[in-house]
Amino acid sequence: MKTKVVVVEDEALLLMMAVGIVEDAGLEALEAHNADEALMLLESVPGIRILFTDIDMPGSMDGLKLAKAVRNRWPPVEIIIVSGMKQPDKDELPERGIFFPKPYDSRQLCDALIRMAA
Repeated sequence: MKTKVVVVEDEALLLMMAVGIVEDAGLEALEAHNADEALMLLESVPGIRILFTDIDMPGSMDGLKLAKAVRNRWPPVEIIIVSGMKQPDKDELPERGIFFPKPYDSRQLCDALIRMAA
């Protein structure tokens, strides 16, 4: 059974690219366009192991707030945060969370996903 990854990205083209990277890593991608959709997936789909989220998105919370909420509620979930707008400070990242600036290196991202899924 493939490791499940929630991919949160509000821009359609970037969501497709991110899903492709997750699938290239041999993992199953679940798409969310904002934090609320991501939380609904985490609540309803068992076995999600990784959150892959953009920081900047519309809705009730940004990617950093989503990452903190996921870390508090689902501590085992691994977290990847990406952004083309801002570089979060170390203290803004959740424990074990890793950050990739956009445009990200798909190979490095794929390697990180594979490590997290292992």
